[in-house]
Amino acid sequence: MSYVGPDFEPPQPRRSRRGPLTVALAALVPGALLGWLVYETVGGSGDGGGSGEATVRSSPPAASSTPSDDAKEPGASPSSSDAPATSAPAASGPLKGKVVVIDPGHNPSNFQHTTEINRKVNIGTNWKECDTTGTSTNDGYTEAKFTLDVARRMRMLLEEQGATVKLTQDDDRPYGPCVDERARIGNAAKADAVVSVHADGSGAGNRGFHVILPGAVHAGAADTRAIVGPSRDLGERVAGRFVAVTGSAPSNYIGDGSGLVTRKDLGGLNLSTVPKVFIECGNMRDSKDAALLTSGAWRQKAAQGISEGIVSFLRG
Repeated sequence: MSYVGPDFEPPQPRRSRRGPLTVALAALVPGALLGWLVYETVGGSGDGGGSGEATVRSSPPAASSTPSDDAKEPGASPSSSDAPATSAPAASGPLKGKVVVIDPGHNPSNFQHTTEINRKVNIGTNWKECDTTGTSTNDGYTEAKFTLDVARRMRMLLEEQGATVKLTQDDDRPYGPCVDERARIGNAAKADAVVSVHADGSGAGNRGFHVILPGAVHAGAADTRAIVGPSRDLGERVAGRFVAVTGSAPSNYIGDGSGLVTRKDLGGLNLSTVPKVFIECGNMRDSKDAALLTSGAWRQKAAQGISEGIVSFLRG
C-alpha cells in the first residue's frame, strides 16, 4: 500500500518506540532484529508462543482454486457482490470453530471506479476516501494482484487447520469494499483474527516488512481500547513467523527496526471491534523487494508466515 491514500497518510513524527514493541518482537525471534544477516540466521526460530506455536503445513493448492503468478489482471471485469468470500467450515483441525477474516488490500478493478473510491467515508475519527488503487512495482505488477494472491494462499493454509476463512473481497465485486466496510465485515463475522494484507509504495532503497497495530482510539464511532492488547499479540506473532519463514528483515525506514508500527489514523483498524493488524509485506518500489513480491514461491512463504502467526495467536 502506498503512503498516499485513505488508510495510508504519512505517519506523524514521533519519538522512538524501541522499548516495549522491539523487546516484544525480539522475544519472538532471537536476536535484536538488527538486519538481513541476523534475520537469515533465525530462520527456524519460534515466535515466543510457547505451547501455542504451530506450523502451518504448506502444500500445493487444489487445482480448482490454485493461486498463481498469472492471477486475473486488473483490467478484467469482476462480478458484483457485496458478500465476502467464505470458505466451507472444515470438518476437523486445531482451528475448528475459529473464524479468520483476510482483507486483501485494494481491489484489482478499483482503477476503473475512481469516482466511487474517491468518495469520503466516516472512519470514526474523521472522513477519508473509500479506497485507493494501491501501488505497483516499476514493471506494473499491482499491489491489488499481490494481496489477492497472498490472501488466497493463506485461505488454503488456514482451512487445512480447520478455520473458517472469509475474504473481504475476492475480485468478485466492481470495486472496494471501502475501508469502513472492510472493518464491518470482520466485526460482523465475529472474527477471532483479521489480517489486512498490503505491500508498500515507498522510495527505492527502503526495504523490508512492517506490521501495523491499532493504537488506543476513543473518538466518534471509533473505540479500539478493547482490541489494542490482543491485536498487539497477533501482530507480534505474525511478525515473528514472517521473519522466520520468509527470511525478510523488518523495515529499514519505519518502525525503528522492530517491524512493528502503531497507527491511529487507519479506518480499517479504528472501526474494528475484533483483533486486527495490517502487514506491509515489502516495498514494491524497491527492485530487490519487488523481485520477492513478484515471485510465486516467495508469496507462498509470505502466506505461510502470516498464517503461522495467526495459528500461533489463535492457539494461545
